[in-house]
Amino acid sequence: MTHAAFSVHPTPIGEALIVVTDEGLAHLEFLEGPAGDAVQRIGLLRHAVPVADAAATADVRTQLDEYFAGERRRFDLPLDLGVTTGFVRAALEAVTRIPFGQTASYAEIAIEAGSPGANRAVGSACARTPISLVIPAHRVVRSDGSIGEYGGHPERKRYLLDLEERVAAADPSGV
Repeated sequence: MTHAAFSVHPTPIGEALIVVTDEGLAHLEFLEGPAGDAVQRIGLLRHAVPVADAAATADVRTQLDEYFAGERRRFDLPLDLGVTTGFVRAALEAVTRIPFGQTASYAEIAIEAGSPGANRAVGSACARTPISLVIPAHRVVRSDGSIGEYGGHPERKRYLLDLEERVAAADPSGV
């Protein structure tokens, strides 16, 4: 059984539940309800009940704060994608390659993931990513350029896209 630890961290778009394992960041989601419910659901999924441990999630919390402050463009964290397989994993890996401040369409990600035409499957993969933000599903948009729902919270997606656009415009060199 893999050790799992969690903490809840405030962000400008809501409370973030962070779960790490021995392999890396396993879950990052913005809470819709009590943290305990989400922790229990993740424990069942991973067959390991996460324990509260802020020290274990310190690197993730620091990088989140830097991202929201406009000081970080790329997360430097090991990821534990053990609960994702097949096309979902391929799609999420393709999403991680979208550069900061840019977007790609669901169709482009489907091609990148090796399944042209699997636009809806890409949308499902993005909606179900266990690692929100760090796997930048917010950078995936519809072919017509509209942003889509982002788990029922288009305002969060708009906030993240606007943040990245401002940061990229302020320092186009990307340093």
